[in-house]
Amino acid sequence: MAASPIPPLVLASASPRRLDLLRQVGLEPAEIDPPDVDETPAPRELPRAYALRMATSKLAVVAPRHPGAVVVAADSVVVCSRRILPKAETETEARACLDRLSGRRHRVLGAVAVGYPDGTVRTRLVETTVRFKRLERAEVDDYLQCGEWRGKAGGYAIQGRAARFVDFLSGSYSNVVGLPLFETVKLLKPALL
Repeated sequence: MAASPIPPLVLASASPRRLDLLRQVGLEPAEIDPPDVDETPAPRELPRAYALRMATSKLAVVAPRHPGAVVVAADSVVVCSRRILPKAETETEARACLDRLSGRRHRVLGAVAVGYPDGTVRTRLVETTVRFKRLERAEVDDYLQCGEWRGKAGGYAIQGRAARFVDFLSGSYSNVVGLPLFETVKLLKPALL
């Protein structure tokens, strides 16, 4: 009996970091189809529930457009205390995030949702703890000038210049970049590997 053909992989994200991470482990999406979803947290929504809701909402938008495919959707949430930090779009937002993270631990919650051709959906939530050193104003000013914070949860990109701020990390580094690779590969294995 011939083996079933491997279904195409679709990445439900516009993030170049997520694409790079998938390629890093030898997975090349056949298509990239970013969803358009409202990412506003619901009133009193807890961070873990929010991250999972975002990933499954993105999957729910994209999966119907690709019958027969395996679809991967993800969301990254930076949480300091119990507050969800925004995806910084302005210098003011980024500075507020960095000021809040300075000298403190925070959590990065990475939610992954995978939709299979038979309609099954499986999810994982990964938590990574990160601590920033106490940031000097000149360091924050310099980082804001580079612009890599734009559109990033918590106002920073750990794979870039913000790496110099991290004095402790426990958990998945790739989760902080944008996609927890070990867990994602484990979810994809039944269908693609």
